[in-house]
Amino acid sequence: MTDLSPEYHYKVIARALREIDAAGPGLTLEALAARMGMSPAHFQRTFSQWVGVSPKRYQQYLALDHAKDMLANRATMLAAAEGAGLSGAGRLHDLFLTWEAMTPGDYARAGRGLTILWGWFDSPFGPAIVMGTEKGICGMGFAAEMGEQEAFDDLLRRWPQARFVEDPVALRAWVQAAFGARNDGAQAPLYLIGAPFQIKVWEALLAIPSGHVTTYGEIAQVIGHPKAVRAVGTAVGRNPISWLIPCHRALRKGGGWGGYHWGMPIKRALLAWEAARADAKDTAT
Repeated sequence: MTDLSPEYHYKVIARALREIDAAGPGLTLEALAARMGMSPAHFQRTFSQWVGVSPKRYQQYLALDHAKDMLANRATMLAAAEGAGLSGAGRLHDLFLTWEAMTPGDYARAGRGLTILWGWFDSPFGPAIVMGTEKGICGMGFAAEMGEQEAFDDLLRRWPQARFVEDPVALRAWVQAAFGARNDGAQAPLYLIGAPFQIKVWEALLAIPSGHVTTYGEIAQVIGHPKAVRAVGTAVGRNPISWLIPCHRALRKGGGWGGYHWGMPIKRALLAWEAARADAKDTAT
């Protein structure tokens, strides 16, 4: 496992997020800090540094009612963002991202002739498997729920004809940028490997601002297939670059969480993390 940046306490935060999600609102700061092996004051400072709010405040973002509130008050209108967010490079959800997509012909060859580098990294959401080509990150998944071997195999199955080489050093700078461990303007380039319809859906996901959500139905409208809500849901679930292509921001029409390929606790943590940081930023300004 490659440690992105030891001073940022990735493992502590990942454990804390899991503990909060599992225990619910009754978990006190003192009890949580004890589980982390830290004093309450030290833990609160560390947690707030990363998440932007206190552990108690973060607990409120994990509730289902908050998902419904996000849908009512923080639903992004993708159609309005289409011109600015659905074409070309740009700064997306507080990360410097650029992206390009594999051609349909290359995709049909299931990765034949492609060399994909891979490595394991610590992240605020548990162990992360990251894969990339010379053009950018093409895969990212989380192993906290399904286990490392299954998460690794899951991404390998996406491109069965590719050549896979373990090389976390080559991916390190991109991954650091992806998880906010750099503030020097470094980019995290993405290389989208998927069918044309899938890429349209992922393109729409990239336009959703951090701290906001949308529905499968709105995505279907934006990509010009209003009746293909179920197909959109399938494409969202097949997104190979979790977190950076924010499929966790897609909710059911009624405000339910919906599914998540890497496990529902991870989805709740991702949404709560983003909503907390967005609210902290709004308060600061």
